[in-house]
Amino acid sequence: KRYVGVFVAAALAMPMAQMVMAQSKTITGEMKTLTATVEAIEASSRTVTLKKPDGTYVTTVAPPEMKRFSEVKVGDQVSVRYYENVVIRLKRPGETDVDTASKAATPSSQAHLGGTSARQRTITATITALDQDTPSITFAGPNGWKYSSRVQDKSAIAGVKVGDKVDITWTEATLLSLDSPGK
Repeated sequence: KRYVGVFVAAALAMPMAQMVMAQSKTITGEMKTLTATVEAIEASSRTVTLKKPDGTYVTTVAPPEMKRFSEVKVGDQVSVRYYENVVIRLKRPGETDVDTASKAATPSSQAHLGGTSARQRTITATITALDQDTPSITFAGPNGWKYSSRVQDKSAIAGVKVGDKVDITWTEATLLSLDSPGK
């Protein structure tokens, strides 16, 4: 018997593989698939603890759109398909800073439970450090957010300088399948 529902896949981190500072650059992530086992369920808070194949644990909350949450059992196998996309755009001087977030969940219209979850976040960040030798770049953004990353293509940071601002938009989509063991 197969159940499909929606969880926010907190277990999956979103890597920023390379930084390219043209006017706008899309860094397309790959589709990732993760299978985990339900280890614990806290029904009152809709919290589920999952054990990943590497033995680590992640705790996530089932959204209200998952109507059949009560059918999830310890031992169930969870298959998560996850996709991410990052767009980086060099801002023109004087452009207004942004800090927005949105999310949505869409249940399946089919007979069995199903759905997807998506979220998007856009922030304005300032380049605070560049290292042409490594090469790497460091950003600072709203609410104390900081991020440093190696850059795969050295020419990608040749046209920017410390103090330049960029808009970074992360988009994530998740589809979850819940399979009861032995069914």
